[in-house]
Amino acid sequence: MTFAHRLRAAALSGLTLGVLGLASCGGGGSNPLGNPSNVNNPPGVGGQKLSFAYFQKCINPIFLAQLQINVGGTISTNKCAGSGCHDTTTGTGGAFRVVPLATTLDVTDPANTPDVIRASDMYKNFYSAQGEVVNGSLTQSRLLAKPRLLNVLHGGGLIFPNDQDPNVKLISYWITHPAPLGQDEFSIATYSMFTPADPNTGTCNTQ
Repeated sequence: MTFAHRLRAAALSGLTLGVLGLASCGGGGSNPLGNPSNVNNPPGVGGQKLSFAYFQKCINPIFLAQLQINVGGTISTNKCAGSGCHDTTTGTGGAFRVVPLATTLDVTDPANTPDVIRASDMYKNFYSAQGEVVNGSLTQSRLLAKPRLLNVLHGGGLIFPNDQDPNVKLISYWITHPAPLGQDEFSIATYSMFTPADPNTGTCNTQ
């Protein structure tokens, strides 16, 4: 065998050993160059739900109110749920959508089960608003950051000038007072967010 043949044989032998070594790293003799086995993502832990009752009574009305807006120094009024903003059918305001004529539901009525409420337009508003929230974080929640222009653009301009705005206080309270861990968005424990603790007759707490 010539020197060239011996060199080629040694190289092939080394390649075979290298591949075998890679296979052993993959475990179980699996192909190290193939796709990995399925990754199991564990369920989230520590997550808490925001209150539907408080949203319906205290937050949703903000989206329907005529609010003063400041777009580049030009002052006018408009609704978050207005046409061209966050209206669910004619809005151009991104993912956050509001059904303006969503009907209020009596959350204390046994007939309004979670399944019934989740099929309602009011729940669509709740779900969409919740999607703009990072639980417990006011600065990262776009539901507050965008209308306050806190390091993020908002086509609708400046809506809430400071953290003393009554609507900011309501939204802040909602974000920072989720239902107890392990309970859903309909938990009666969230009724303490009203004074008295009744979602039908109570006023909306802000502190």
